Amino acid sequence: MTKKITHSILRQIPSGVWVLGFVSLLMDISSEMIHSLLPLFLVTTLEASAFAVGLIEGVAESTALIVKVFSGVLSDYLGRRKGLALAGYALGAFTKPLFALAPGIGIVLTARLLDRVGKGIRGAPRDALVADIAPPHLRGAAFGLRQSLDTVGAFLGPLLAVGLMLLWANDFRAVFWVAVIPGLMAVALLLFGVREPEQHAANRRSNPIRRENLKRLDRRYWWVVSIGAIFTLARFSEAFLVLRAQQGGIPIALVPLVMVAMNLVYAASAYPFGKLSDKMSHAKLLALGLMVLIAADLVLATNDHWGVVLIGVALWGIHMGMTQGLLATMVANAAPTDLRGTAYGFFNLMSGFAMLIASVLAGLLWDRFGASFTFYAGAVFCAMALIGLIRQPKDNQ
Repeated sequence: MTKKITHSILRQIPSGVWVLGFVSLLMDISSEMIHSLLPLFLVTTLEASAFAVGLIEGVAESTALIVKVFSGVLSDYLGRRKGLALAGYALGAFTKPLFALAPGIGIVLTARLLDRVGKGIRGAPRDALVADIAPPHLRGAAFGLRQSLDTVGAFLGPLLAVGLMLLWANDFRAVFWVAVIPGLMAVALLLFGVREPEQHAANRRSNPIRRENLKRLDRRYWWVVSIGAIFTLARFSEAFLVLRAQQGGIPIALVPLVMVAMNLVYAASAYPFGKLSDKMSHAKLLALGLMVLIAADLVLATNDHWGVVLIGVALWGIHMGMTQGLLATMVANAAPTDLRGTAYGFFNLMSGFAMLIASVLAGLLWDRFGASFTFYAGAVFCAMALIGLIRQPKDNQ
């Protein structure tokens, strides 16, 4: 009976959501094929320092944070989502050859910046488009499905990169050229496979960031933004999962497979929990997700044996599956339809700044007090988020 219900819900999800999910899957394969190898490429082929690697990533991510707000606002002002999403995906796809051609770190920095600008442009309009297409009673399942397909790409990309590196004797540039193909496929699929709802194709909006419009983003919305930021502070960068795995003696060549395992669990759990979010209290499901993250932090803090780390990573993936699509659904439910792009922009901006702060803080704690202290600190931030849930507005689910 459960399988029949699941299949029935999947059939009810509009085809546009499925297409957006596969667009994300293809672009993630393309991006992760490069990103999983880029640090090694910079250090071994271009002879860059570790500081240069960190600088490139920091500047790129900071740029994406700023762009996310403006793209969301612009999508509301124009009343169109698809065009901006398409521009973002196209920019990301067209940067891929630059990685393969790069003679030095300057071109890599340029490519990384443009890639993150593309991600910033497409993120908020794409999420708003999912919310526009999906019926309200299936919104959680729709976001869960898109997130699942996105995460499938996140673990297929590194696997494909590892396989091609073994096949082609560590030829980074050849792998980067192959990564161009799924990126272009993603752009073509979005261009021809998604039709924007008529209400957004026809109407021109007023300026979304005018005071009277921003006042319509009420207390319930800003509560979701705050909880999302605290969640991100509690989680910090997944790079620390890789560092913890390396401490446990996993061979360096196999360490990236830890992220493959996390994304596999994430992909498998995102849709079921997204579907569950359509039927139960959002606050209760968020609380359960925090409890799972606390368990992951405690497991990772207590031991660095590879088996223990794998358990912690799996719990981390379950937490991601429980909460990421849910938070996107909550933003959609809390924001007016014509301000959804703006709402996702501010949500992503605050979560992005929280990620920067959390990752810097985690790095400092790691260097000064060790890995265990870092994960214990993450558990403390989880407790703060639980307090925020207890003090939620009454009109929040």
